[in-house]
Amino acid sequence: MVRRLVALRRRTCVAAIALAALAGLAPLAARAGEVHVAVAANFTEAAKEIVGRFEAASGHRAILSFGSTGQLYAQISHAAPFEVFLAADPVRPRMAVEAGLAVPGSQVTYATGRIVLFSPDRALVTGEATLRDGRFARLAIANPATAPYGAAAVEVLQALGVHETLRERLVQGNNIAQAYQFVATGNAELGFVALSQVVGHDRGSRWIVPFELYRPIAQDAVLLRPGAGNTAAVAFMAFLQGPEARAVNRKYGYGAGD
Repeated sequence: MVRRLVALRRRTCVAAIALAALAGLAPLAARAGEVHVAVAANFTEAAKEIVGRFEAASGHRAILSFGSTGQLYAQISHAAPFEVFLAADPVRPRMAVEAGLAVPGSQVTYATGRIVLFSPDRALVTGEATLRDGRFARLAIANPATAPYGAAAVEVLQALGVHETLRERLVQGNNIAQAYQFVATGNAELGFVALSQVVGHDRGSRWIVPFELYRPIAQDAVLLRPGAGNTAAVAFMAFLQGPEARAVNRKYGYGAGD
């Protein structure tokens, strides 16, 4: 009887210690969460830097998946396990809210993008005259049906009255990252790319397209339903609107979203 009582006391003591240890670890577990983020391809490098700062500041981990805004939305609508959506337009985040895929009231503009006509050839791009002269065989753009940067490129061509003339020379990438690759690898002599893709160097020639030729590209983020109860997802949305993220945006040529 005494032995059983001693054993019971020992088991109770061990259980109490284990519970105390778990209680002590609970705040750490809450801090060290994980969030899965779908990111528009144009925002790749900026997103990577923002995530590095977010992880250092919060202890959370962010896992990024990149693609065109349209492709990512299609994946989200088919239950892809994303918790935050960084789009390259305000339309898909709004659609996500209306379809019950995202949290109402969580949509915010995190950045404003710009497009650039870029060529590795230092002498090729001189401004809108380059498009009017048409002294090139291929012009790369992102797919305007799925990529807002591609839609903006078409707006520019239409505003300049050269869209029909150049239609047969257009080479479409699935997203703005692929459009840039077409230009960088010589598969197209020039292309419409995101300012963020060329802002860090002075190689080649470029024309930063004025806003009067296309609508500024408002890039919105939204908290998806699977992230509603995830402290890491909520923390990432907050960080995205803070001063550190906005400083990164400016570094990569984006309007900060404020």
